[in-house]
Amino acid sequence: MRIKLFETVFKALSDPTRRAILELLRTEPKKAGDLALHFGITNATLSYHLTMLKQAGLVSNVRKGRFIYYELETHVVHDLILWLASFKQEKEDMCFAKERNTLAHGD
Repeated sequence: MRIKLFETVFKALSDPTRRAILELLRTEPKKAGDLALHFGITNATLSYHLTMLKQAGLVSNVRKGRFIYYELETHVVHDLILWLASFKQEKEDMCFAKERNTLAHGD
């Protein structure tokens, strides 16, 4: 299941507009209208990008009065970083075990 979620995350991150949206949300939540103005895109296009980011768990939204604010979510990014780091750790562990075996057997 986690791999399927990461596929969705990678797909969401593959688009430069969506990556730029994440950059804008780094510091504070923003209204959808403000995001649309920044990019000069239609509300429908922005809605599509925000939906992709929400499906990936990278953003969330909250309604405050008449406005919807979007904010960055970092838990998925954290999980992704840990998953990627596990490959590095496994590789280091294998290299360490091979080195230790070589030293022990004098190869």
